[in-house]
Amino acid sequence: MAVQPLSAAELQRWIEQKDDRAVLLDVRSAKEFAEWKIQTDALPSINIPLAQFEDASLEAWKNVPADRKIAVICRRGRTAMIVAKILDAQGFDVYCLNKGLQEWSQFYHGVTVTEADDWKLIQVLRMGKGCLSYLLVSGGEALVCDPGRHVEEYLQLAEREGAKIRYVVDTHLHADHISGGQHLARAAGAEYLISAVEMEGAELAYVPLEQHDVIRVGAVAVKVLRVPTPGHTPGSTSFLIADRYLLSGDTVFVGGLGRPDLGGKAHEWAQKLYETVFGAIARLADDVVVLPAHFSDLTREAGAAGYVGAPLQEIRANNDLMRTADPAQFTELVAGRVGAAPPNYAEIVQVNRGLLAADGDKQLELETGPNRCAVKHTS
Repeated sequence: MAVQPLSAAELQRWIEQKDDRAVLLDVRSAKEFAEWKIQTDALPSINIPLAQFEDASLEAWKNVPADRKIAVICRRGRTAMIVAKILDAQGFDVYCLNKGLQEWSQFYHGVTVTEADDWKLIQVLRMGKGCLSYLLVSGGEALVCDPGRHVEEYLQLAEREGAKIRYVVDTHLHADHISGGQHLARAAGAEYLISAVEMEGAELAYVPLEQHDVIRVGAVAVKVLRVPTPGHTPGSTSFLIADRYLLSGDTVFVGGLGRPDLGGKAHEWAQKLYETVFGAIARLADDVVVLPAHFSDLTREAGAAGYVGAPLQEIRANNDLMRTADPAQFTELVAGRVGAAPPNYAEIVQVNRGLLAADGDKQLELETGPNRCAVKHTS
């Protein structure tokens, strides 16, 4: 036998099919594995670091299921190949994830949220990065919300849906990943919209969201309402589609609220987040479905339909912060739960403002690592 290459798309098929012969073997350190790994409950996952395989006396390969096909995973693919060759020599059916978690972090997977006679909403999951973006299609036109930097994914998806991208919007100035918003708009001949508050000092062309309370997409005119939701950032904006689906950016997640500290004003922005939660969000009906810009735990936050989202009623019931009506208590709780900052966030913000140039390799380096944009709830 020989080590077989495994692409991110092939691995996703294993996960979707819940392949009962497959096992994920992550060979990074226990600390790295705990911080960032492939999230799935469809396949078993084990962590045995490289050092244990390199010590022949430990016979670490004996701790790997011999009757399964093994997908070996590391950060970039090099360490995984070393282990894969050891397992191959022992007769295992072994695969190596091409370029490791860096490739997984660039893999996109679309899931239909809802489809009516005259419009369709697709959630695009960036599996390894925890990022979520959206394509709204109606009457041959499309709006893209919070696109990642791999703009060809959206151009191809729109083409498959028979639509021309007319609007590209960012809910806020992202700090954990590089936005594809301006680049995609240029490539598609579309308008790029983001709040002017987010782009102070920026050197990128954009249309201020403040100029559009309503955005109409398609011949049937699906109504997209701009809903100012500051707190995670001062100009954070959510979008209410057809009075039913809230593209909430990093304001409200299935499992928490947007962290307010990345601008260095945790308490001030937490107060704004309070006003958003008990003002703009409180006015929305319980059956409005929240569709955020990120997920933290796909196994918990994705529903049976495969997309990440939940009705506001469910989120309100499960999120203690959304039931904390005292402003001072809310502010202290939110500011006190922020945790570690997203990796390289200060540089990413500068790239997204057009103030720092980064080629493909640098962008990949900046984005490597987990998403950390949420303040978690406790119940």
